[in-house]
Amino acid sequence: MQIWPAIDLLGGKCVRLQQGDYQRDTVYSEDPASVARQFQDAGARYLHIVDLDGAKAGRPVNLDAVRSILDAVDLQCELGGGVRDEAGIESLLEFGLQRLVLGTSALKRPEWFADMCRKFPQRLVLGIDARNGMVATDGWLQTSKVAAPELAQQFTAAPLAAIVYTDIATDGMLQGPNVPAMREMQAAVDVPVVASGGVTTVADVEALAAAGLAGAIIGRALYEETITLPGALQAAGG
Repeated sequence: MQIWPAIDLLGGKCVRLQQGDYQRDTVYSEDPASVARQFQDAGARYLHIVDLDGAKAGRPVNLDAVRSILDAVDLQCELGGGVRDEAGIESLLEFGLQRLVLGTSALKRPEWFADMCRKFPQRLVLGIDARNGMVATDGWLQTSKVAAPELAQQFTAAPLAAIVYTDIATDGMLQGPNVPAMREMQAAVDVPVVASGGVTTVADVEALAAAGLAGAIIGRALYEETITLPGALQAAGG
């Protein structure tokens, strides 16, 4: 199982939100590139980056910080937040990112998203953020009436790189992931599912691996040191 340490960008700084609430943020570093280097030094091979400002603005905002990260490390990096059009996809991939996470546009323009997946095969990740099992959009500010597995199944024929499934209730709370929901999502699709939200301990990583998840994103727990990256990597199988 892949481990994706997370860097969330707000105002160019490395922060974490609790349950996606922009009013409940904690600043962990004013130098995101140094955080990325620490992750690489600890054994990371992947990095999940979120442009929180971009998620609200509908376009990437923290590109200077993203560039500094890409210049600082040799990791497979993916970015989510504000990726909403073809020109943006093209320019961000040329920017040096390996994968892009799209969520809001997939829900609101499913045919367009499927077309983009075909145009950029294995480079796009479907980001599904759920509140009580229902898909949330626009930086988690809106909740739809679409069930998370239902949205995922709309794109089973598309050449997706993966699905990142975030349970908002557990995100940033350090209380463990919603393993049943993650297991249900992975069972609903053939696409690799990366679990996000609540991963706090080595036991959480082991539970997700046992549930068949392809990967796990770990954010606040690494910053609060309730888990170490080497410990997470070992629990995930290397």
